[in-house]
Amino acid sequence: MPDELPFAELDLDRTARRGYPEAVYCAGKTPEQVAAIAAAVRARPDVVTLFTRAGPEHAKAVLSELPDAFHDTDAALLAWPPEPPEPDGGLVVVAAAGTSDLPVAREALHTARFLGRRTELVVDVGVAGLHRVLRRLDLLRRARAIVVAAGMDGALPSVVAGLVAAPVVAVPTSVGYGAAFGGLAPLLTMLNACAPGVAVVNIDNGYGAGHLAAQIAAPFPTDQG
Repeated sequence: MPDELPFAELDLDRTARRGYPEAVYCAGKTPEQVAAIAAAVRARPDVVTLFTRAGPEHAKAVLSELPDAFHDTDAALLAWPPEPPEPDGGLVVVAAAGTSDLPVAREALHTARFLGRRTELVVDVGVAGLHRVLRRLDLLRRARAIVVAAGMDGALPSVVAGLVAAPVVAVPTSVGYGAAFGGLAPLLTMLNACAPGVAVVNIDNGYGAGHLAAQIAAPFPTDQG
C-alpha cells in the first residue's frame, strides 16, 4: 500500500534517516483515519509503529487492521509489530511518583522499549515517602537514563537527580488538586530543579520522555578515530 493517504503522508523511512521511527498521535484523528494508517503500516513490518493517545475507538480501529498489535490500555498505546526489537544500549528506568502517574510512566516505558532499550519500571516512589526511592537506588544507579513521572508538587525528579549520575527526563503529569493547575505546577517545579542534569518534557508527554531517554541510552557509536 502506498505511504501517502488522502489525509496523511507517512514517514516510513524515518528510521533509516534518523534512527527512530515515526509515531502516530491518535488524539484528534478519527477511528477511520487511524485504521487506514494501520492498514498502511501493515505492509512494513520492518518499521516499528507506535500509536499513542489511542482511546478505545482508536484502539479498536488499529486492532481491526493489526489484530496482533501490542496494546496497553492504561498507557493508551499500541505498537506493531507486537514484539519490541532486541534491546541494545543502556538501561532506561522509568519511575512513577504515584499510582496515578502510571499511565504516563507506562507510555514512556513502552516507547523506550519499542525503540530498542532495556527498561525497568519503578512505581509509587514519591517524595511523601523518601525511603521508597532510597530502596531502589541500586536499580536507579544502573540506568543510563531515568524517566521520572510526577504530578502534585513535581519534586521527585530533582530528588532522583541528586542521587544518580544518569540524566533524568522529568515528565509533569496532570495529577493533583486545584492548585496543580492540570500539571502546570509540577512543570514549573521541574523547570526550576536545583539538581543539574534534569531535562523536562511537556505535561503528560510520556512518549516524548521515553523517546529522549531511549536516545540518551543508545549504544555508543563505534569509534572511527
